[in-house]
Amino acid sequence: MRIGILGLGRIGAFHAETLSGLDAVSSLVVADPFAEAAKNAAERFGAEVADSAEAVLAAGVDGVVVAAATDAHPGLILAAVEAGIPVFCEKPVARTMSEGVEVLRAVQGSAVPIQIGYNRRFDAGFVAARAAVTAGELGKLHTVRSTTLDPAPPPAAYVAASGGIFRDCSVHDFDIIRWVTGREVTEVYAVGGNRGADYIKEAGDADTTGAILTLDDGTIAVVSNSRHNARGYDVRMEIHGFTDSIAVGLEDKLPLRSVEPGVTFPAGTPHDFFMDRFTAAYRAELTAFTEVVAGTRTSPCTVEDALEAGWIAEACTLSLHEHRPVTIAEVRAS
Repeated sequence: MRIGILGLGRIGAFHAETLSGLDAVSSLVVADPFAEAAKNAAERFGAEVADSAEAVLAAGVDGVVVAAATDAHPGLILAAVEAGIPVFCEKPVARTMSEGVEVLRAVQGSAVPIQIGYNRRFDAGFVAARAAVTAGELGKLHTVRSTTLDPAPPPAAYVAASGGIFRDCSVHDFDIIRWVTGREVTEVYAVGGNRGADYIKEAGDADTTGAILTLDDGTIAVVSNSRHNARGYDVRMEIHGFTDSIAVGLEDKLPLRSVEPGVTFPAGTPHDFFMDRFTAAYRAELTAFTEVVAGTRTSPCTVEDALEAGWIAEACTLSLHEHRPVTIAEVRAS
C-alpha cells in the first residue's frame, strides 16, 4: 500500500523509517513545512515529496500518518476523513479538550477509520498484562502502579507549549491503565513539585508529579512521573490482584540499580530514550495501522479512547493547581 506522512520531525522521521521496512508498504509520500526534512526522507527511504498536506492526500495514498505539530492535528485528521483516507495521528487529538471534542463530533458516523498513537498498547509486556487481567489470572484487582520517568526534561520551548506534564507525559500512563484494566477512572488527586530545571516552574508546570486515581470498581492506581531520571528512561507497571501480582518493565534494561547484597539485576545497559524502549511497539503499532487501512481490523485506539485519557489529564492538572480531589465528571462538565 501507499502511505502518506505529514510531518517529518523526530517522530515523523522515525515513523518513515519504520513504515519503509514494512512488507505491506510499497511507497511513501511525505510532506513537511521544512523542505530539507522532506528531502532527507526522500533520500533515506526513497519517498516521494509533496509540497503540502493537500498534495499528499491527492497523491493516491491508501492511508496517512499525521506526525505534524499538535495544533495541526484536528485539521489534518478532518481533511483525511473528508478525503476518505484512513488516518493515524500521534497523540493528542488536539491541543485542548474542547477542540478534541469538536473533532469527535465531526467524525462521528464516518466510516473512515482513525487510529490515535498510544504505542504502549502494542508493547509486548503491556499486551501480556492486559491478557492476564482479562483472563482473570490476578483475580479481583486492588492496586495498579504506573511509572514514566524521563532521563532529562525536554527543551524550554517544548515545555511551554506542551500543556503540562499530565497532558504531555502522564497521559500515556492514564491510557495504559484504562487499557490494561478495562476500567474507567472516576476521581483523581494529584501533587507535583519542582526541584530541577527552573524553566519548567517558570512555565507553570511541575517536573515531578504523583497522582492517585480511583477506578470505577474501587481499584486504586498510583501514577508517578518525572522529567529527571538520570539513570535512563523508566517505564513500568505493576498490577496487583487478590490472586496474583504481575509487572511490566522488569527486564535487564530497566534503569534502576539494586543495592541488595549479591543482587546483579538488572544486568543490561539502561534504556535511555523512549524510542529505544518502544522500538518494537512502534513497529507493531504501525503494522496495526496497515491492517486498519487494509480493512482487516478496526482501530485499536480511537478518538474516543484518546479523549478519555485526556479527561484524566485535565482532572489531574486541575487537582494539582487547586490541591483537591477532582472527579472526571467535573472536568467533562466544565
